Amino acid sequence: MSDVAQAAGVSHQTVSRVLNGHPSVRPETRERVQDAIARLGYRRNSAARALVTRRSDTLGVVTPASALYGPTSTLVAFEEAAREAGWYVSVATMRRFTADSMRASVEHFLDQGVDALVVIAPTREVAQAVSGLDVPVPVVLISSALELRESVGVLSVGVDQRLGARLATRHLLARGHESVLHVAGPQDWFDAQDRLAGWREECETAGIDVPAPIVAGWSADAGYQVGRELAAGVLPAAIFAANDQLALGLEHAFWDAGVRVGQDVAIVGFDDEVGSAHYLPPLTTVRQDFGRLGALAIDVVRQALAGETGQEAPRLVPPEIVVRRSSGV
Repeated sequence: MSDVAQAAGVSHQTVSRVLNGHPSVRPETRERVQDAIARLGYRRNSAARALVTRRSDTLGVVTPASALYGPTSTLVAFEEAAREAGWYVSVATMRRFTADSMRASVEHFLDQGVDALVVIAPTREVAQAVSGLDVPVPVVLISSALELRESVGVLSVGVDQRLGARLATRHLLARGHESVLHVAGPQDWFDAQDRLAGWREECETAGIDVPAPIVAGWSADAGYQVGRELAAGVLPAAIFAANDQLALGLEHAFWDAGVRVGQDVAIVGFDDEVGSAHYLPPLTTVRQDFGRLGALAIDVVRQALAGETGQEAPRLVPPEIVVRRSSGV
């Protein structure tokens, strides 16, 4: 930094201000310092800076090794928000969550000197591994798990899955359907539990019968199999599918059976994943704002680092419904 200051003809303090984006530096001075940095190939010594600030500007993230839309989109959004806020993200993906594997990941991150630990916890397996954590840095959860939100000293953030399910069900009821069937996701996933609960709550609020849900997986193959069975029996008038892939499989099965989606049966999905607007017909679905979720998670990290570990209620991002032709024209 002293070399940069000498080359630019400014003080060491001015170089520091330029590096930290301080607004009091004149534009021509800032440009001169930046030119000197480029000429000399200067890079900050992050290790030395961490010794002074006692912060590594690094966050550790534990996430399932999954290509599913929700966890993947959550990780991408969080990394982008962290980078914009000046943090680096170190990621550990895990295929099996046990107390031992979680402890090993935590030790790995503590060796790196992370400022905080973030856990993307979509399933009960992850929740059980997290519940016994005792670490010297703040832990922030991205999850819809009620039991995790209520953990003492743990901050959490998530998308309001129940509200999303209620919006989907309400939309179908508003179209005049007297009953809505729910094709649910696997019930060891908190999102699937919340979506089923929200669907049930909306049906009960409307005073209609609640049909038995069909519990499937998350895949289009699972949706296709359910669709074939429904098409061969008594066809429901309206279906709320727990994710867009299930809805895609349903649409495929109904197409094969000559059932017209949007006319003979209405379908609403969940996620608004890439391509859902190009299903045949285009899919009405519930959109999760992952960008807002990532930004909110960073706010919660800041809150945790400031020592604000209490939380009266989870901080939830509201979803929105995107209406297309699959739910009727």
